[in-house]
Amino acid sequence: MKTNLKKASLLLTGIMVGSKLFAQTPDTTVNSNNYAQPFSGGGSFRTWTIGVHGGLLTPYTIFGPNNRQDFRRAHSEIGYGAYIQKQFLPGFALQADFLRGQVSGENGQPMGGEEGASSFNTKLNWSAALKANFTLANINWFNSKSSIQPYLSAGAGYMGYKTSVVDADGATTTSNGNINEWFIPVGLGFKFNLGSGVNLDLGYQVNFVQADNFDGVNVGSTNDRFSYAHIGLEFALGSSKKPQLATYNPVNSMRTEYLWKNQQTQQILQAQIDAEKAKNAQLRSDLDATNANVAKLTVDSDGDGVIDANDKCPNTPSGTKVDGSGCPLAKPVVVVTEEDRRVVKDAINNLEFDFGKATIRERSYASLQRVARLLVDRNFSLKLAGHTDNVGSDAANLKLSKDRAESIKSYLVSQGANPSRIEATGYGESQPIATNKTAAGRQQNRRVEFTLY
Repeated sequence: MKTNLKKASLLLTGIMVGSKLFAQTPDTTVNSNNYAQPFSGGGSFRTWTIGVHGGLLTPYTIFGPNNRQDFRRAHSEIGYGAYIQKQFLPGFALQADFLRGQVSGENGQPMGGEEGASSFNTKLNWSAALKANFTLANINWFNSKSSIQPYLSAGAGYMGYKTSVVDADGATTTSNGNINEWFIPVGLGFKFNLGSGVNLDLGYQVNFVQADNFDGVNVGSTNDRFSYAHIGLEFALGSSKKPQLATYNPVNSMRTEYLWKNQQTQQILQAQIDAEKAKNAQLRSDLDATNANVAKLTVDSDGDGVIDANDKCPNTPSGTKVDGSGCPLAKPVVVVTEEDRRVVKDAINNLEFDFGKATIRERSYASLQRVARLLVDRNFSLKLAGHTDNVGSDAANLKLSKDRAESIKSYLVSQGANPSRIEATGYGESQPIATNKTAAGRQQNRRVEFTLY
């Protein structure tokens, strides 16, 4: 027995070390090598797998009272096998299983008042079973595939075996030839994904024999049973670019499709928004260019009333009258007649101010009105130059001469003359026309000169 346990330990250790070498972090990302769209046909998956396993066979099981077995003390023996499996759905598969090994025990139950058998050994030459495997917990929202798949299995099988029983006296009784019996295998276990197409299989199976002669003795009315705890490797057949159907998560694939479609929709909408923004930007640019062109049609840089686009004489001085092409109008020839000069001379001769003031006396109004009418009717320009004698300070004389010229201008404007055509200047005592030493000379120097043009 110790030898068998040592063999089993070495077998388990070897397989576990191999599983460590192949172990990988389960890939939960979606890529073209392990993803299939929802409702894909069977051709999109790897549905066939083969497996090899090894473990321990024992007459003790986790079901039922073991003290009612034909032998009270169970041994653990090496068993091994292989299988081929066809996955029909992510949670359902059919598995054809083969198992071989031996089962043994000792300290048998009394048989009909006689002392019980000492030990037994059953060589399981072969067993073949067809089982239904139900994979659990491989459907969730967040992982594209599960890294661990718990499973349950049940089915029916047929086996051939030979028994050897040692009685209390040490005599060995061996069955004649191979014994064939039906059995029902029921199991559970876990499969761990080690890599693309490689799984580690840890399982436990109870085999219910449909007879009470599996251990070579028949005591009571309970059929025999034995268990098989195993560890193995499973390999998926087919292209490595296809996912295993057993690890495929249809719920997550629908979620993935939704996220992809949502992302594609967002990208399409964003592209449409970007395109509309580009169109709007182009329209804005075109509108700005149009506005700039329109603005050019309304710009009048020199302010002469003719837009630059039509102005043939740009930069015309401010106030210059221009024609329709923006060029200055030719100034009319102004002819001052003798009659015009007589009107102006008469106004000068009749011009009187209050003493030392710029107030025009009333007797001067009639002749000034004739000058105003002349300016209006003939469109003349007039320069008024005020002068004084040398009596008083220079500053006072300059101010008085300026005020008297401005007073005349104001009166003429009040009579309808254009103020822009009248220039009023004061010169004080700086430009005498006679001597200031006599009263007559000073009288001549106190004057306002009218220059018509």
